[in-house]
Amino acid sequence: MRPPRLRLHALAAAGILTGSLLVGLAGAPGIAAPAPTGTAAPRSAAAAAAPAAAVTHEAENAFVSKGLVESNHAGHTGSGFVNYDNATGSYVEWTVNAAQAGSATVNLRYANGTTTNRPMTITVNGTAVASNKAFNGTGAWTTWSTTGLTAGLKAGANTIRATATTANGGPNVDHLTVDAGSTPVPGTTPVGINGQLTVCGTKLCNQYGKPVQLRGMSTHGTQWYAQCLTGGSLDALAKDWNADVLRVSTYVQEGGYETDPQKFTDLAHSLIEQATARGMYVIVDWHMLDPGDPNANLSKAKTFFTAIANRHKDKNNVFYEIANEPSGVTWSKVKSYAEQIIPVIRGIDADAPVLVGTRAWSSLGVSDGADESETVNNQVSASNIMYTFHFYAASHGDEYLNALSRAADRIPVFVTEFGTQNYAGEGANDFATSQKYLDLMAAKKISWVNWNFSDDFRSGAVFKDGTCNSNGPWTGTGSLKPAGVWVRDRIRTADTFPTG
Repeated sequence: MRPPRLRLHALAAAGILTGSLLVGLAGAPGIAAPAPTGTAAPRSAAAAAAPAAAVTHEAENAFVSKGLVESNHAGHTGSGFVNYDNATGSYVEWTVNAAQAGSATVNLRYANGTTTNRPMTITVNGTAVASNKAFNGTGAWTTWSTTGLTAGLKAGANTIRATATTANGGPNVDHLTVDAGSTPVPGTTPVGINGQLTVCGTKLCNQYGKPVQLRGMSTHGTQWYAQCLTGGSLDALAKDWNADVLRVSTYVQEGGYETDPQKFTDLAHSLIEQATARGMYVIVDWHMLDPGDPNANLSKAKTFFTAIANRHKDKNNVFYEIANEPSGVTWSKVKSYAEQIIPVIRGIDADAPVLVGTRAWSSLGVSDGADESETVNNQVSASNIMYTFHFYAASHGDEYLNALSRAADRIPVFVTEFGTQNYAGEGANDFATSQKYLDLMAAKKISWVNWNFSDDFRSGAVFKDGTCNSNGPWTGTGSLKPAGVWVRDRIRTADTFPTG
């Protein structure tokens, strides 16, 4: 019997995202296996982009609820500004047209002649992208300041609303500027090439029906390491690392989701949008560890996945990982849980693949002395699903490798987490065993995600300590630990996806 692999948090408390909230909204192997017959679409290391100019939207031309258009304070642009009523819920709403879906820089110009913060919540198309964003005093009503965020816009008309959240109302608002910036040219990113992925037999197949292998990174717990997930770090993951997929790990316990469901759901939304804007696939990971029986969090899981699916059902790049690492529980109970959660997702999002955790810390039962046969012979009653397998090379040798190999010939498997260290994600790296796994996964088209994209002190975190609080540098290998250098090299190896 193998001991459980603990996912421990950093000894020092990690910070949280500060400054602008980043939201994007849209619409490499060891030994590579031979490409299937047909035309392969090359993937560029950095997607081409099309620039767009900033557009100013005056507040006096927007829809105003509980406020007045005035012009008695100098320095405004246009014909005036909006003076919010001193009331919670007063707002200004702009309609912004976008030529195409993608991320945009949104700046709001305002004045606050008081010494009291007048916070507002900024929503895009009805979804909060910055809750209680600070609008501090500017020194005078004639002193104008600009604050910004990166938001996601859909193609066509969008609504952007700034709503006061206290009885003081909002500041005086002059205008909104929107710079669409750049979006990847279609057909140059993993999602642009492959489109909606589906399970075909034991493989993951693209929109052309061809088997593909995705390679990418998992976040650490977003309650600890959100500061590692910035526009710059995710740009590096997509363009410098050349990653296909980002796994977003929302811990249920351990200071995660259960402490503030709305906060962590919103953070998951944000990271899904950012991955989408960069043309990557995204795995929404319900990261349950303790208790190990996923049924203990069944009600919470239904609430979380309902919210996620409702928001992202029209995307073609989302995977739902419904139970990270079941432990101390029978496979029949894990299967029962899956058969209760999957219909909740399918009732909203009929197309996205669902990833089902397997027994004994997603080891297909091996860590409890069993093997893959319990899953193979008693599969979940659902279609378009894959089973997850996790390994840590310094702890999990040939017994695990052989189980993965046998299972992949019988059922669809996705390695949603692995490390080159021991089962705690720490200690010396075993790159030789890790490469054996990668060679097997390349040969059998098993997609994989490495743990983890943070600067946690353990050897399994790819960045050196302090990188995230220093905001990088994110590209190249200067900020990477040995495991980071090794896995980046294997993710970024030029990939081709078959299209014909």
